[in-house]
Amino acid sequence: MTDPRTAPYAALLLRLTLAGLFFFHAGVKIFVFTPAGTAQFFTSIGLPAALAYITIVWEVAGALALLLGVWTRFAALAMVPLMIGTIVTVHGANGFMFSNPNGGWEYPAFWAIALVALALTGDGALALKPGLPFAKLAPARSAA
Repeated sequence: MTDPRTAPYAALLLRLTLAGLFFFHAGVKIFVFTPAGTAQFFTSIGLPAALAYITIVWEVAGALALLLGVWTRFAALAMVPLMIGTIVTVHGANGFMFSNPNGGWEYPAFWAIALVALALTGDGALALKPGLPFAKLAPARSAA
């Protein structure tokens, strides 16, 4: 049974962890490999160079949304295609274990599942709530 007192903090922990991982992942592309180097890698595996820049922006925007708890369910689901793309284009052929040479698909698959779990769980504690049109209006309460 889910404990309603602690579940929001579990979702918060998952949300912040995933945000941190995406910030780190984008940071490696920006500061270690550089955006141009990342684009070169993308072309080396048959992807368009522009997709590297889109991926970096996607990771930073998603991480920011997760960190703040804004549109958390949407942001989490929007990040899943990145992980599936990583499996299909980079890690899938390397086998399951991430400790395999060039990394297997174990870690990105787990990451995708964690994102789906967060989408199913919701914002959690300390989340900023989105404004209209994404927020649900609270139903009017009767005075009776």
